[in-house]
Parts: sequence; structure tokens; C-alpha cells
Amino acid sequence: MLKKYLFFLFLVIFTNTKLLTQTTLDYDHRVHPEIAENFMVVSQNSLATDTGYEILSKGGNAIDAAVAVGFALAVTLPRAGNIGGGGFMLIYKSDSSEVHSIDYRSASPSLAKSEMYLTDSGLIRFGNIVNAVPGTVAGLIKAHREHGKLPLITVLKPAIELARKGYKVPYDLNYVLGWAKDPLEANEVSKKKFFNNSNKPLPVGSLFKQPNLAKSLSLIGRKGEKAFYKEEIADWIVEDAKLNGGLIRKGDLMSYEAKSRAPIETTYRGYKIVSMPPAASGGLVLLQTLNILENFDLSELGHNSASSLHILSEAMVRAYADRTRFHGDPDFYQVPIKSLLDKKYAQERADTISLSQKTPPNEISPGKGIQLDESPDTTHFSIVDSEGNAVANTYTLGSSFGSGVTVSKGGFLLNNQMRNFSHLYSKSEEVSLSTSEANKLEPGKRMISTQTPTLVFNPEGNLEMILGSPGGGRIPNIITQVISNIIDHKLGFGEAVMSPRINQRVRKDLEMETGFSPDTLSILREKGHTVNPSTTMGSVQAIFIKEGYLYGVSDTRRPGAKAKGN
Repeated sequence: MLKKYLFFLFLVIFTNTKLLTQTTLDYDHRVHPEIAENFMVVSQNSLATDTGYEILSKGGNAIDAAVAVGFALAVTLPRAGNIGGGGFMLIYKSDSSEVHSIDYRSASPSLAKSEMYLTDSGLIRFGNIVNAVPGTVAGLIKAHREHGKLPLITVLKPAIELARKGYKVPYDLNYVLGWAKDPLEANEVSKKKFFNNSNKPLPVGSLFKQPNLAKSLSLIGRKGEKAFYKEEIADWIVEDAKLNGGLIRKGDLMSYEAKSRAPIETTYRGYKIVSMPPAASGGLVLLQTLNILENFDLSELGHNSASSLHILSEAMVRAYADRTRFHGDPDFYQVPIKSLLDKKYAQERADTISLSQKTPPNEISPGKGIQLDESPDTTHFSIVDSEGNAVANTYTLGSSFGSGVTVSKGGFLLNNQMRNFSHLYSKSEEVSLSTSEANKLEPGKRMISTQTPTLVFNPEGNLEMILGSPGGGRIPNIITQVISNIIDHKLGFGEAVMSPRINQRVRKDLEMETGFSPDTLSILREKGHTVNPSTTMGSVQAIFIKEGYLYGVSDTRRPGAKAKGN
């Protein structure tokens, strides 16, 4: 009997011990990034990400990989990736701890005049006349020439092969072709390239080959930027322009150059935030917004609470109001960067914010001017290599598929960025982005852009965030919220990117993605906000660095994006 009792007691003790030691597998965060130790590539297209990964695996550095991804996206994400557009790049060199910036924004042809783009029904948006001088090739090759390791042809080879051999059409490409059908059909070359004989978008799963684009990329790989700006490709661009009412001439291409500019920066609660200077006005908007927000305890107010969202909205609108007056190409207009980023000025702007009520628009920016709306169809990629070098790059064609114009012999799309100048300057006394003197059209000038590639350094001085996003005029506000989500609210990296977003611009409703509480929306309305439900905002492609690990987050707001690391 004693033996049976002892055996029973053993079972009870053993079973309870198992129960005490057994745990449920729980994680701290709802959204999980890709994790790596050596290098990481994050872009809006999986094939382009794979291209960057391949270059890094071959011993290339972050700049080599960035150039490879930039050219690959021209093949695999034709609505935004490009060699016929322009953009901005930030480069962090780990050996010197220096940040370099390259401005390769598109520029105005010398023949362009604002009256060419104004009609009774509004601005001309598509066709050859809205083509600005492309900057992408000059920008990517400048980055490679000054900071790359591998031969240029090696870096371009994956993109060349993707164009020559083709790839299977994904659902996303098929879908956006249907959405952007009208401007593409208006150009016979684009129509033939992107639609079948039945006038339907390229079918999902069909093989998409681009031999003319492969030819252009091969020429660039062998000859560098002179092939695009001085020789064969330049001649193709000009030939098409002259035949179809375009304004780009050989002199415009030959005089174009990508420019090194001093990055702009501020501090936010001990972190250093580095972004692009004008003509990339998104950087100024981002830094100004953060400077204003620093005067409020957002952490205490709570993540995405009505109170914190109200403060975010009010800070955003003040930074955007300054954009309508002061942002332009610094080679043509003296942008008061130092004054706009002054902490005392930010304090003065913050003091005008009521915690209980939205500020009336006419108290922030006078007039009822038309707001220039930028296309959301940009793209961004972020890269970190095994040596700690990093690249944040944002570039664009403007609208989806740019102007809709494909260069017939070159096989690539051209941008429609001429619409982004302030064409109503001197035609109205109202103060708006459309009437801004700073952004008025002048020959050779670069139009402003809200593209916002950004680097964030922690209080110890170490690089911690590499990020950017598409999203048109929403981009600076998107980046602001991701940074605040991490610094103010201590969210996980994936959650910081995937949390629902708001957007506020001058004289616009408060745009809000799905995912906010109805109670929150009700409180915001009580504070005077007109809430407008929104589609998704942007697609952040980010890398976060913490304790020796790289965390890649590819925003799922747009399909096909991918983070890949080693």
C-alpha cells in the first residue's frame, strides 16, 4: 500500500512539474521583420530585391546593390522604377561616418513655358510635352562612380538579363496596367508594349520580355552615362520628342548633371534625423514636423490616441504651409533652410496649436489657392551591406507609368514631372503651391518633390533606421509617423511600419486609413477635424539596426515588396 501511495505521489509531483515548466510560445510583436546579421535589401519588388541580394553576395557594397536595384526596378516595376525619371539618394559611409546626398531630380527643358501646360480643363498631365529631362541614369552612375566597388557592367547585368529573358507578369502589374490604360494607350509604343492584340493588359503569368530596354541598359553598362545623355539613347529621346510635340533637346540632355548636396538634419528627442535638402522638399517638411512635435509629450498621450493624432495633424499642416511659400530648387531660389529648421521657430509654431481645437486653415496659410497634388506612384528601396554602409533611395516617373510615353528605340518610359512646377505663378495672388515663386518654371530648373529618403541615428551616434516610401504628397507625413512610432511609442519595427496612418495637408480634410477606433474618429470630429477615410498610404521600405542585427520591413500596403538578408 505504501508503494502504491509513493508511486501516486511521484506521478502528481512529476505531472505538476511538467505543467509548471511548460510554457506557451508567445512573441512581443504582431508584425515580424526579416532578420539578418550581414546585409539586407528591401524594395517594392521581389525580383529587384533579389538583384540587390545577388550583388551583395558577389562582394559588392551597398552602393553597387543600390545601383543594381535601381536599374532592375526599371524592368520589373515599370509604373515607378525607371531610367526616364529622377530621384534622390542618401549614402552612409561607415568608414568615415559621413552621409552623402545625390540630387538627380528631373529638370525642365529649355523650351518649356508654363502657358504650354495650362488648359481650360486644368494642367496637361500626359504625353510628350510633360517630359522633363531624366536624371536617374546620371544619379545612379554618379553614385557608382564615387562609391561603388564592382564594374558597372557587372552591376547592370541582372537588370539586362531580366529585360532580355523576361519575367512572368505578376498580378500587380496586370492590375495597374488596367488602371493606367488611357495614357498608355495614347502612345502607340506603350500600347504595343503593355497590351496584347485584344487590347487587354499583359496577362498574369505571361512572359514579359523587353528587348529594346535590354539594349538601352547594355549601352549604359558599357558606356556609362554618356550613352544616355550624349550618344545613342539621347538621340532616340530627341527623335521621339521632335516627332510628338516633346520639348527635350540634345542640349538639355548634354547639360544635365546629378548634383551632390549637403544633407539636412535635425535632432528629435536625442536622435539625429538626416534627410534630403531641396529640391527634395519632403526632407524639410519631415524635419519641420518633427521639430514641432518635439514640443509635445506624444508618449504620454498614447499611440494613435485622438489627442496624439490631433497634434500630429496640426504639426503636419504647419510644415506644409511653409512648403507652399519657401521650397524650391536651391540653384534658382534661396531656400531659408536654417530659419525653417530653427528650434525656436518650431517652438513658435507649436505655441499656436490648441490641444482642444483644430486651427482654422486661414490662420495657418492665407488664401484659397489650388494645391498641387503629387502622384503617389513613386518607389523607395533601402540597403545595408556587411561593412555597415547604407543607401536610402527614392525615385519616380511621376504618375503611374509617368507620361505614358515609351521611347520607341529605347524601350523605357519617360516621366511627366513638368506638371509639378507652380504654373499659376504670377497668374493669381492666392498663396499656394501652384502659385509659389520658389517653384516657378525656369529653364533647367528642378521641380520640388516630397520624396523623403531618410537616415536616423540613435543618441549614441549609431545608424538605426534607413527608410523611405512612395506616396506623393503624403510621403513626409508617412515617414514622420514611422519615426514617432519607434521613438515616442516604442513600437516594434514591423508594427511601426504597419500601424494605420493619417495625412494632413493645407486646406485638406484629415485623411485616415482603416484601423482607427470609431471613438477616436468621433473625438477628432469634436476637435474640428473633417475626417476623410483613405486608401492605403505609401509603402515604407525600411531597415532597422539594433544590437548587431538588421531588421528588414517591407510594407505590405502594396503587393510584391520583399525584404531579403543574409
